[in-house]
This record gives sequence, structure tokens and C-alpha cells, in this order.
Amino acid sequence: MTQVSPLVSIVVPVYNAEKYLRYCVDSILQQSYEHLEIILVDDGATDSSPMILDEYQRRDNRVRVIHQTNGGIAKAQNAGLDAAHGEYIAFADNDDILDRRNIELLLHALISTGADMSKARWRQFGVSQIEEVAMEASEGAAEPEHVSVSTNPLRAYQTVFCKSLRLIGDKLGRNTEARYFNEANWCRLYKRELWDGVRFPEGMYAQDVMVAGELYARMNKVADLNVNLYNWLQSAGSVTHQERSFGFYHDNFAAGAHNFRFCLNHGVLPMRSYYTMVGACTEEATSPDFNLPENQAQHKADKAELDQLLANLSRQQRFRCTITRRIRLLEKYVYDRKVKNMK
Repeated sequence: MTQVSPLVSIVVPVYNAEKYLRYCVDSILQQSYEHLEIILVDDGATDSSPMILDEYQRRDNRVRVIHQTNGGIAKAQNAGLDAAHGEYIAFADNDDILDRRNIELLLHALISTGADMSKARWRQFGVSQIEEVAMEASEGAAEPEHVSVSTNPLRAYQTVFCKSLRLIGDKLGRNTEARYFNEANWCRLYKRELWDGVRFPEGMYAQDVMVAGELYARMNKVADLNVNLYNWLQSAGSVTHQERSFGFYHDNFAAGAHNFRFCLNHGVLPMRSYYTMVGACTEEATSPDFNLPENQAQHKADKAELDQLLANLSRQQRFRCTITRRIRLLEKYVYDRKVKNMK
């Protein structure tokens, strides 16, 4: 690592997280890498979260709290990005727990390899495990066995996303897991300049999906560490697990369509975006508010847009996308039964 330790800004959007917020912020304050700017963005929370944040700001001069009216996670993330001064940017969700060496190891890998972004592995846990996970995270992870460097993350993002195929690839010695990218912004460390001119679209779901393609297209090299550095709380009340409105599915369709076009323009087969678009368009019709006239009209428009976009694929490309989607749907069934029911 360089002799002068660079500043790392960590952005945490916060909304009604009083039950688990301290676990998250404590795990950040306890990082082995200490030159941090910790930006906690209160997105108009109505519980005790704002007071908890102010308490942390009084205790540690690395903490900066931003209070704003409720505008959603994208608005909070953008406020944090606008306020960040660090050479490197990281994100965390307000109820997750970072390993004590998260920033240390991600930063070392990024600098030593000359990568644009570094990423590591994570695990899901249930509420009943939170004390155990927090204790283990505070001890700090071991050194990673491997730090792998890959190129063309946009292609990997679109084509390496089925868990079963990644496991097979690893068994065959192809180190496929290291080339897995998703839309999550946590458990990553970014060079600041990757975010120049890029902000999350506000007022919609799937804001992370919407910017994923452009971010990955900006990267030349990515470093992957095969060690768990982030712990993702599975909460039954989260948007990912509970939201089923038409607007939720439509926004996911719109984000998938946006990435689909972006990838076609960059010569990348958009297999993941195919999965996202087809699934979201299908699920729109299952939403409880689907019968509203405006939603039925939007669904009709989405179906027409889907057909138009799929017409850009050859028969062989569509076959590959279809097979991959079916594999992923089976994996999702297993995932929903196992992970989303964690207690």
C-alpha cells in the first residue's frame, strides 16, 4: 500500500433502521483501515435512526451525517456521492455488517493490481445470527488465498450469473466465481472517477441495475478477493423480499431494457438483461394493482418494447438466453426457499 494512506469514503443510506443500524455503523468504525470518511445519509427516517446517527457524529470526527427529506435510496446514495471527498468510494446498506478488514483488503488489492474496482465475497445471514456474525466480523478475515484480476466486466456481468454454472466452472479450474458481477454496490471499492457523471436515477426501484452497465463499461480491470468481507442481513421486511407492486416490476423491466440496449451497442450479448426483462414483464401481470387501466396500458407498451428488443437477437443468441434464464429460474426457486426464509 502507498506510504500516504488515501482517503476512502463510505456511503450508507439510512431509513428506519434503528433495530440494526448500530451493528452496521460499529462495523465501519472498527475497520482496520482508519483513514475513512463515513457519510451517513438520513433519508427522512421516522424512527430513532436520525438521533443514532447524530450520536455517532458527535463521537467520531470521521462521521458526517446528512439529513434530508425522504426521497428514496437513490437520492440518499447520490447525496453521499456528492458529499464524498475520498479517492475511493464504498457503499454499505444500513443493516449489514462489514468484516473488520473489508476496506484494508479491498484497497490493498485495488492499488497493488492497478484495478479500477475491487470486490470480495459475501454471505447472507438471518436476524437470529446477528450477534454471532458481528463478533466474527470484528475479528477480521484471513488473507485471501487468491486475488484474481479480470478484464471486460461488462461481458462477465451479462454472461456469468448462474450459480450452478459458476460452480461447474470452478470445478473445471476456470475460476469462474471471480468473474461474477451483480448490481450490488456493497462489498466493492471503486476508484472515485468511475462515478464522475454517473448518479443513480431517483424515484424508481432498481436504481442499481440502471447504472450497472455504464459502470462496468468504464472499468478496464477488476480485482476479486476470494474471502468473505461483507455480511448481508436477510430481512423479511426488505423491498427485495416484499415489494410486489406493478411499479416495482415495471422499474425492473425498464432497467433491464436500458442495460439490454447498452450491451447491444457495446457488442455484448445481454443474457442477464434478457432474464431481467422477460421476468419483470411477466411478473407485471401478477401484481395486485395490475388491473388499473394505466398499468395495463404500460404493460402493453412494455410487451411491445420487449418484442422489439428481442428482435435484435439471432436465433442462436435467443436460445442461449432462454436456456440460461431457465437455469436461473430454478436457482431462484431454491434461493427463495432457503435464503429468504432465514430467521
